[in-house]
Amino acid sequence: MNNVAEIDYFNDVLENNASIILPEEGEQLLLKEIEFTFKVTSEISNDQLGVYKITLNPMAIGAKLHYHRFMDETFIVDKGELTLVVGDKEFKVPKGSIAYVPRFTPHGFRNDTDEKVELTLLFNPSQKREGFFRGLHETLSEEPIDPAKYLKLYNKYDSFPVDTSNMIPRR
Repeated sequence: MNNVAEIDYFNDVLENNASIILPEEGEQLLLKEIEFTFKVTSEISNDQLGVYKITLNPMAIGAKLHYHRFMDETFIVDKGELTLVVGDKEFKVPKGSIAYVPRFTPHGFRNDTDEKVELTLLFNPSQKREGFFRGLHETLSEEPIDPAKYLKLYNKYDSFPVDTSNMIPRR
């Protein structure tokens, strides 16, 4: 007699695993210039998708020019005007716009205005991006910022600065 559990190879097993995240929900990290709120995390999505709300205060830099090897990034501008740098071009991305940045595409983003910019940032797959944001919070809260520690964090979470001498997001 075979003790192996019966496996149905022909029918789908349906599950009720939806997540509803309300506007005020999600872990929040605050820096002087940037706020991060985790909405759909790697844990929720089995590392397939990360959704994060980002608020850039006036004149804040989100990230200098960098690229990802294993994930795509999508920016949805919810409020204000985001400046998105892609390669050697700059784009003013107004509210309601979506910018899709596939892997191996150098990009950076910032707020060049006197108003807050709010955006929804999606990573696919998420590559445990929450660890990156937590490490970024720690690293950018230190004075002075340690470039070697910053680069180690970047590289661990699939981010590669185009110019390591100009990678810290400060004006």
